Amino acid sequence: MIDASYIAGRFASALPYENYFRTGNDEQQRRWNQVYKAARLTDVQRQLVAGFVRNMKILVFSGVWCGDCIEQCPLIQRIAEANPAKIDLRFIERPRDGELIPELRINGGNRVPVVLFLSEDEQWCATAGDRTVHRYRAIAVRKLGAHCPTGIVPPDKEELQATLGDWLNEVERVQLMLRLTPRLREKYQD
Repeated sequence: MIDASYIAGRFASALPYENYFRTGNDEQQRRWNQVYKAARLTDVQRQLVAGFVRNMKILVFSGVWCGDCIEQCPLIQRIAEANPAKIDLRFIERPRDGELIPELRINGGNRVPVVLFLSEDEQWCATAGDRTVHRYRAIAVRKLGAHCPTGIVPPDKEELQATLGDWLNEVERVQLMLRLTPRLREKYQD
């Protein structure tokens, strides 16, 4: 289990999307921006997120230099933009040579993005990363092997929409968890 004070400290020092992606160099910013511009929620997806009633925090351990982060973090930002009153999204850099705490390592590695979903009072709800199922499927089809995606060009539109849908499903799952948890239902008398 991840220490609550660790999560609170990291969330407090993390950056909103706009500030975070601007920490990258010009080329990294271009790559993040092209995926962001290509990603769009459908009207139905926007309505779903706009209907969220519980406050949630999302903390993304990322690398502004990381191809997978370039191709996925803007999608999470698009979801958060659909209901900024209920979704507080922040990003924190994992240095290239730094290590994640053991609880955040994926398959024994320091892979990013790692997304922590938190309640309004920073209780851990779920962890996701480093890639969604659609992202893994697309990479498997291309047989990248040991090569990491570069983010030089945006992902295929169909892959982008499918990966966006994967992230939206995870965000919705946590929102429902928060909506149904007895602790918060008692607090809000609903």
